[in-house]
Amino acid sequence: MELLKLIALDDEDLTIMSAHLQDAVLLVEDMAFIPQERRFAAIVNRFDWVSATEKRTANGGGYERRRAALRFEKVMNAQFRQLSLDNKGDALELLAVKFEAATLPSGYVTLFFAGGGAVRLHVDCIEAELRDLGPIWKTRRKPEHPDDGNNDTEAAS
Repeated sequence: MELLKLIALDDEDLTIMSAHLQDAVLLVEDMAFIPQERRFAAIVNRFDWVSATEKRTANGGGYERRRAALRFEKVMNAQFRQLSLDNKGDALELLAVKFEAATLPSGYVTLFFAGGGAVRLHVDCIEAELRDLGPIWKTRRKPEHPDDGNNDTEAAS
């Protein structure tokens, strides 16, 4: 399978990127806001929903994860909620990435994590990239989402 390379320049693009990032896991130390470069970046282990949906792994002994880089440009500010940046080894599970417009094209990109944590980026405009970094590895677990009507992203906004 080819490496995924996505660019997001609008809300629709970001929604597609969010779908590929659903259930990605990362450590607190694997994300950073770099104010002098106006950039937010993170290294994640993303669950490959495409291969899981296509059942490519049915005979391969499991599902797949890939190491991927996520970056946002033109970031004016980053706010962290219910995340302790001092606990660098804490594991996070990314649920969704959403955009809330302010005075277009500026607005807020929010990364929602399981447990209610969030990173809110004040951006001049949407300019993001998601890029796979290398080989896949197998995982036996497929993330599950109970269909209980409770939406964590709504509770965190």
